[in-house]
Order: sequence, then structure tokens, then C-alpha cells
Amino acid sequence: MFRKRLLHFAQLSAIGLTGFYVGQNTDKFHNLLWNDSIIVDGKRVKSMPGLPVFGTVSAATPFTESSGGKDRVSQIMKYGFPSLDNVRSYDDFILSYDRRNRVPNWVFEHITQEHIAKNDQVDRSKCDFKPDESIHPFFRSQNTDYKGSGFDRGHMAAAGNHRLCQKHVDQTFFLTNMAPQVGEGFNRHAWNTLEKHVRKLTRVYTNVYCCTGPLYLPRRESDGKSYVRYQVIGANTVAVPTHFYKVVVGEARDGSLDMEAYVMPNQKIPDETPVSAFMVPPESIEKAAGLLFFDKIHRSKLNRINGKKV
Repeated sequence: MFRKRLLHFAQLSAIGLTGFYVGQNTDKFHNLLWNDSIIVDGKRVKSMPGLPVFGTVSAATPFTESSGGKDRVSQIMKYGFPSLDNVRSYDDFILSYDRRNRVPNWVFEHITQEHIAKNDQVDRSKCDFKPDESIHPFFRSQNTDYKGSGFDRGHMAAAGNHRLCQKHVDQTFFLTNMAPQVGEGFNRHAWNTLEKHVRKLTRVYTNVYCCTGPLYLPRRESDGKSYVRYQVIGANTVAVPTHFYKVVVGEARDGSLDMEAYVMPNQKIPDETPVSAFMVPPESIEKAAGLLFFDKIHRSKLNRINGKKV
């Protein structure tokens, strides 16, 4: 018993002495830490090997209590976060950023008729594609990655869904909200048609909640085996998704809820193809993406899924 107490006392003493030593040598420790650093884009970045234990949540813009930002986040994410990995909150949409692939994991929007109404104070032509400097330089995509690649910078949160003010539409042009999309026949046509369809849902529903993101789906090849293959572009190796998804929930005035789920291949699609041709069971997207959409809504509480009564 005496030996255990002596050991316990020695441990406490060691902790106390260590804390005292660190306190007395703070400047020395600071200098030692920053000696192990590098310069990136003219800024000193601490070298910290290893991976975080948990996902991170941070703001793309400074948050103040008076801004109303906190309430907006709770509005947009009313029915749950698909994941909590590297979440960025903008003024009118929320996203989770995939640092390895330099594209979003998912982007969440809350859309009403007010958000999409024509606004003479908002001019899309004034918007510039730009990197989000809240992302560590190692993990950012750049405009140079897309230049000459043959792919468009495809919006996940559509600019047309955020017309309340110029700042909102400006933020949809952050490259964190982009993924490489085939331009002709997809981004400028089929995908645009799906975005317009989501906006039209505001005529039926008081609130429309939309989650959008990329997929990397396997394909069976000539040897009979399935592979996940996708192109990367630019010096930062931005991943080109094989497909894109949208999962949408419409909330009617009486509180009833309907869900629609879509997957489109990232390729040229004939103009005559209706968006309904791309409807899929929402759980198939969840399995492929590793995400849970609208997990605060039990599926039995939905009135319809893809137009069919639950």
C-alpha cells in the first residue's frame, strides 16, 4: 500500500514539475515549434504530421451573434447533417469539403420562392471564381487546375438559388463549391435542367431542402472485375467525379414532406432525356456516398419518395 501511494505521489510531482518547466520556457517551445515549418503562398505554415481524430467544423467567414448566421445554419440543416467532416458555413449554404479530392463531399441549401426571385440588385456577371482561403493551401483547388482541362467549374449550390443579395451569389463562386463537370451536354444542359426543376419545386412547397454532391461509382471492365476510376486535373489533382447526386426534400405548408433523389452521370446527356429518368432510391446514394441524408426524418414520415406514396 505504501509503495502505491509513493508511486502516485511521484507521478503527481512529475506532472507538476513538467507544467512549471513549460510555463517558464514558453518562448523556447514556441521557437522550437516554428522552426519545424515551411513557407506556402508567402505564409509560414506549421508542419504537423498525422491525421485529426475527429472531423472539423469551421466558418468560411467570421461569425458574429448579430449576423443571424447561427439561425440560418439551423434553418438550412433543419433535418440533419449528412456528415461532420470539414464543414464550412457560408451565409446562405453549408458544405462539407473533401480535402483529398479538392471538391465538396456535399452541399446543403434551403430554398424558398424569396431566394430565387429576380433581384435587380444581384448581378451574376460580377462574380469571379476564387479559391476559399479558409482552406489550408495544401488542399485548395485553384482556377489554374480547371484551365485547359476541358471541364467546367460546376456549381454544387447553384448561383440561381441565392438571389437575396450579391454577397450570397458571390459566395457560390468559391471553388470549394465547385467540381469538374462536362460542359456541353451536362453542366450547361442536363444538370442545369435539374437545377431549374429544383427551383420550380418552390411553387409547390413552402421550403425546399437540397443536398448535392459528387459520386465515384465502380464500373465493370473487360476483365470482369469492377474498378473505381476517375480522372484528376491540374497541379492540385482535383478529382473529376463519375456522377453527381441531388437529394431534395419539399416541405408543404401543412408540414407534409416529399423526397426526390437523382443521380446523373458526368457525361453528355441527350437534351430530350427527362430528369425523372435519373431518379434513384435515396438509400442507393447514401450507400455509394457514405452519407446519411435527412437523418432527422424517418422515411416512414415521408409522404412520397420519387413521386410514389410511401
